[in-house]
Amino acid sequence: MRHWILFYLSAVLFACQSSETSETTEEKVALSQYVDTENLIYQILTERENPILDSVINHPETFELQIFYTQIDRDSANQPSFTSHYYGIDTNNYFYPASTVKMPAAFLALEKLNELEVDGLTKYSTMLTDSASDGQTRVIEDTTSESGMPSVAHYIKKIFLVSDNDAFNRLYEFLGQEYLNDKLHEKGYDQLHIIHRLAIFNTPEQNRMTNPVSFYDDAKILYQQELMESSRDFLVPTQNVSKGVGFMRNDSLINEPKDFTTNNFIAARTLQDMLKAVLFPNAVPEDQRFNLTEDDYQFLYCYMSQLPSETTFPNYAADTTENYYDSYAKFFVFGDTKESLPKNIRIFNKIGMAYGYLTDNAYVVDFESNTEFLLTAVIYVNENQILNDGVYEYGEVGIPFLADLGRAIFEYELARERPHLPDLSKYQSTYDKDNEVM
Repeated sequence: MRHWILFYLSAVLFACQSSETSETTEEKVALSQYVDTENLIYQILTERENPILDSVINHPETFELQIFYTQIDRDSANQPSFTSHYYGIDTNNYFYPASTVKMPAAFLALEKLNELEVDGLTKYSTMLTDSASDGQTRVIEDTTSESGMPSVAHYIKKIFLVSDNDAFNRLYEFLGQEYLNDKLHEKGYDQLHIIHRLAIFNTPEQNRMTNPVSFYDDAKILYQQELMESSRDFLVPTQNVSKGVGFMRNDSLINEPKDFTTNNFIAARTLQDMLKAVLFPNAVPEDQRFNLTEDDYQFLYCYMSQLPSETTFPNYAADTTENYYDSYAKFFVFGDTKESLPKNIRIFNKIGMAYGYLTDNAYVVDFESNTEFLLTAVIYVNENQILNDGVYEYGEVGIPFLADLGRAIFEYELARERPHLPDLSKYQSTYDKDNEVM
């Protein structure tokens, strides 16, 4: 079976063309300072014959490359221990996190429901959103859900399955800007701030105010939350927040770097730490965990790993506006193929893609070979250094790089000796359409 996996992973690697590049003495000196040739990730990637990998690895500063790879070893009682390897991780170098901010919002929305302790209030309760301020919009139905009504559960499904922006915005409004940031900071995740909705051009003042929200059981009101307004300004807790040489604003080119000071931010290490806290809650300090029920954990494991083609509500296969292929929200390992994915390999993750930044934050599992690892990576692909112009090298460089990075680590893990094979049954789910346990 291991040979079949290696064959499959090799088969999906696309042939890539790349022109030879010359390096000046100064570039070589900078590269030698940036790259530790003893670094395990560097060794794994440079052993592969892939011009895209070579191009990125040889110019890591150009691509603002950050990789955080964590090996997982189990003892005889199946308890995990972790060994992390870093490449280019720099908490002082800002990158735009895009849709990765949706992951902690989903975790916290479940926690908030639990901590409200309202009788009958669950993640499946109908959630109606009102408007009470300029720029706010209402939600009174959701035709993509089985009930025809919105809920926290359905929003979370859409976030992990296809990275739905509106679903995140509604959870952001339920949480409120101040609560969302304060709760994460209290858990020790202070290398982040999440301060604005996505794909909506609200002002900072509008993003400080979040909509009234009500929860119902049929016609019975379970909980009501009035408009909330954050009392504080949250600024990016890092450096180097100006990017590029210009940016587009209202179809006009502004010839100066884009300032991300008032944009969302999450450090790469923090992304993986929060993912680890949900996948391995007993392996992190109690104050870093999310207050989730066992049903919440199983719900998250299901929809973080489920594919659009396996989903009944929403019925993504019938959606004519988007091509929701299996790897639509999975960059690692399979991001450069639109073919059906093998059912034994599951990726529990959240991606981000905007302004030339591509991010994936994932726990990768193969239930047949009992392979598991954590992998987080960021790459910046914006050759012209103009932001918000829609001209980025996502398909040519970024996604192929992340896909083969995932395959490289996967193949290394398949060959790596481990003292005990893991029991991964807790991560197996029954998915919506086929009801097969994987």
